[in-house]
Amino acid sequence: MESRKLRFDFDTPVDRRESASVKWDRYAGRDVLPLWVADMDFAAPAPILEALYERVDHGVFGYGNPPASLAEAVVAAMKRDYGWRVRGDWLVWLPGLVTGLNVACRAVGEPGDSVFTASPVYQPFFSAPRFADREVVSARMVRVGPRWQWDFGATEAAITPRTRLFLLCNPHNPTGRVFTRDELLDVAHMAERRDLVIVSDEIHCGLVLDPACRHQPLAALDKAIAARTITLMAPSKTWNIAGLSCAFAIISDDDLRRRFQMAMRGIVPHVNVMGYAAAEAAYRLGEPWRRALVRYLRGNAARVLEAVGQMPGLSMAPVEATCLAWIDAREMGLENPVAFFETAGVGLSDGTDFGAPGFLRLNFGCPRSTLNEALHRMSAALSSGVQSIV
Repeated sequence: MESRKLRFDFDTPVDRRESASVKWDRYAGRDVLPLWVADMDFAAPAPILEALYERVDHGVFGYGNPPASLAEAVVAAMKRDYGWRVRGDWLVWLPGLVTGLNVACRAVGEPGDSVFTASPVYQPFFSAPRFADREVVSARMVRVGPRWQWDFGATEAAITPRTRLFLLCNPHNPTGRVFTRDELLDVAHMAERRDLVIVSDEIHCGLVLDPACRHQPLAALDKAIAARTITLMAPSKTWNIAGLSCAFAIISDDDLRRRFQMAMRGIVPHVNVMGYAAAEAAYRLGEPWRRALVRYLRGNAARVLEAVGQMPGLSMAPVEATCLAWIDAREMGLENPVAFFETAGVGLSDGTDFGAPGFLRLNFGCPRSTLNEALHRMSAALSSGVQSIV
């Protein structure tokens, strides 16, 4: 069939209204720019679209198995990008990364045990343990100069004798940190001392923006750490294909992988054939687009940092990875800063959902014209002192 090629064009807006978009439907009929959920406003790269067109042309959409060629593509990508040698039989396919978080909470420990995570962190880290009848124990990360860091003393104090699972997010959503090798070793050694299984959510690993940072898969540190680690990854954030519902766990330990698969039985559906096709195209052919995207997002991140730095009452640390800016709005002195900026025409995520009231999360994965307009609206609202908060 005729090739449908797309340029690496991140500047031309794609109209997502009337497309059943969760992101855009929230403010349907209102002049509010949605910069909240972690869903970019860019069309997927041409190789992924080509793979989907080819699968559609086949015309049959029955139940599908993960293609052996997809496992090969993931194994090759892990070696290429991180020097991490994984095996195809370590992969467990999932319809979403959040599904993996929930399965892990059911696979490790017993009802009444506890699960540790650091805050702020995105909401499923709090809800998944509770859905599995586990207690959530937590410690706050701290901002030291330009970076958010672990408070390891508080972390050690929060972990109890009934803590069985440690939920890690790296790169971190929402602070945008890329944890260093030494930081990850500290986490791993703590888990070894306390005999914890670690779930490492690495879904944003393809969106490292700071050239001085490099993503380090936790399980690639050494075999002993890998044996107690469930790594969760997906092509969804990097190539903006979350709606195609394809993710995977990498679990090297046979017993831990078996427990994880047992916890999936009867409740986790198979990945759909379109998701498999898109994922393989992403890992095999999506690297040029990803590199171009990272350059574009790096520019957007710098624009947000500069603009927020000039807005009274707001501050933020530089973003090392993700398309998300974590903004401290506590100095505004408002009970509801999200409502304040919605009144100004900008929809942001509420830090309360991340365990951090008074903060805001801004998704800059959009054309620069959209971002500039949103930042202009925010600045104008702060300058005018609009206080019409419901």
